[in-house]
Amino acid sequence: MRSFNPLRQTPRRPLLTLLASVLLALLPACSHVPKPTPATVARVDLDRYLGRWYVISHVPYFLEKGKVATYDTYARRPDGKLVNNYTFREKSLDAPEKTWAGVAWVTDTATNATWKVQFVWPFSTTYKIFALDPDYRWAVVGTGDAGLLWVLARERSLPSDTYASILVKLRANSIDPSALAFVPQPAE
Repeated sequence: MRSFNPLRQTPRRPLLTLLASVLLALLPACSHVPKPTPATVARVDLDRYLGRWYVISHVPYFLEKGKVATYDTYARRPDGKLVNNYTFREKSLDAPEKTWAGVAWVTDTATNATWKVQFVWPFSTTYKIFALDPDYRWAVVGTGDAGLLWVLARERSLPSDTYASILVKLRANSIDPSALAFVPQPAE
């Protein structure tokens, strides 16, 4: 007859059940197919790209909550980097303008379509130009994975057919535009 050992008497079935449950929970992660990384445009002429861009729509997130009449301004700096100022009004088109001064630098000099943008040191984020009008009238930019997007234009609005064609281009580039929301802009 065996002597009593409390450690030996621990049933194995609950341990096996727990292990099987963990493996089953991890199985979907193993079979997850990564989302394709959207392509940037082939080439950006920085001199044509610089200037003011109004935010037509964006994927809303906490830093832009309540911001209206927003626009970005890009300009060259003497050190080779770019000014990246974000101007907005709080909640009302009649509110005073405020500007966050940022800096950007091109990280893909072969295309000029991938940048780093920084508003608070030492934090920066990837900025990619996913779509660009041949005449530089509109652009679509976003974070590296296109989780955040901005549709920009040289004017405060875009014709509805132009906007619809931009959405088609995004879908063709594996970018889901369904989270885009229009940003209120004052009339021209």
